[in-house]
Amino acid sequence: MKKYLINLFNKPNTKTDFALTDDDTRFILKISDQTIGYLYIENNKWVFKYSEEFKNQKQYYRLVGFSDLNKTYTNETLWPFFKVRIPGLKQPMIQEIIRNENIKTDDELSLLKRFGKKNASNPYILEIQ
Repeated sequence: MKKYLINLFNKPNTKTDFALTDDDTRFILKISDQTIGYLYIENNKWVFKYSEEFKNQKQYYRLVGFSDLNKTYTNETLWPFFKVRIPGLKQPMIQEIIRNENIKTDDELSLLKRFGKKNASNPYILEIQ
């Protein structure tokens, strides 16, 4: 039973689990009314960069894994900070949503669009720009 529950909530974790293609979708990461940064896909890579507004403020700390305020981060896979926003795809309720809304389970961008706005593990909001 324990193994079943663990597998039910497990998320895909390897680079080949998701297809990544360029898309015009851009996300804005916020906390309260503060824009922290932007997440998008460019040249088949995920890109994250801080907003000028966030660079000039003193109230909030930098995100874990994104220590350089002036760097444009790129990666072939979605960073764990954002990936935790996609629920385990084996959950029956999630499977039903995916089936009803015709979301491809290997389309990380679509999964993030559908499930990524809020997360119980942090106070940040991820909105589509």
